Amino acid sequence: MKKLTKKFTVLLMSIALILPAISVKAAPPPPVHQKPALSESAYQLKFNFRRLWIEQAIWTRSYIVSAEANLPDQKIVLARLLKNQDEIGNAIKPFYGNAAGNKLAHLLREHILLAGQVVEAAKANNQAQLQKYNKAWYKNADDIAIFLSSANPNWNKNALKQLLHAHLKMVTDSAVSRLKKDWNGDIRAFDEGEIHLIKIADVLSDGIIKQFPQKF
Repeated sequence: MKKLTKKFTVLLMSIALILPAISVKAAPPPPVHQKPALSESAYQLKFNFRRLWIEQAIWTRSYIVSAEANLPDQKIVLARLLKNQDEIGNAIKPFYGNAAGNKLAHLLREHILLAGQVVEAAKANNQAQLQKYNKAWYKNADDIAIFLSSANPNWNKNALKQLLHAHLKMVTDSAVSRLKKDWNGDIRAFDEGEIHLIKIADVLSDGIIKQFPQKF
């Protein structure tokens, strides 16, 4: 009986020594696929683009508030908003040159000025003027999409048009809510518009990083 017990003990110890080796071989850890970390230069580009487009959201709403209420700071706020368009144009100059940056700034300035005309027409309830400037506003958005897509193959023209058209709708929703004194609707439109502009910023910065990988 003692011999059997001793043999059984030895057998258990042998199994205990073998099991760890078996378990390691039988269940290797799954491969881990991680996205490569952004380089410092890529991070700075994305941060800068997001900052600029968030500022557009902030100053656009500030202008809508001032224009709707005829506040004395309306022209000063508009000047700051237009400066933001120049800054966005400047942000692409290191990649596409001064002429391209100035062209984008011009198109974006036109975008802002047409938005102002749309707001004024809506305030006056002038439907003819509202339709006229709204049509020109959307054409300007298409012109921006065409211009950008011609500079970078990673910027799809139709995708950009959809993004920009959605942006115009959100600005319109904000302005209309303000005119109706729908304060909750105004805040909701701003929140949605800000998130949407961050998306546009990321599309643009990601496209640049893909087009110029040697710079990042």
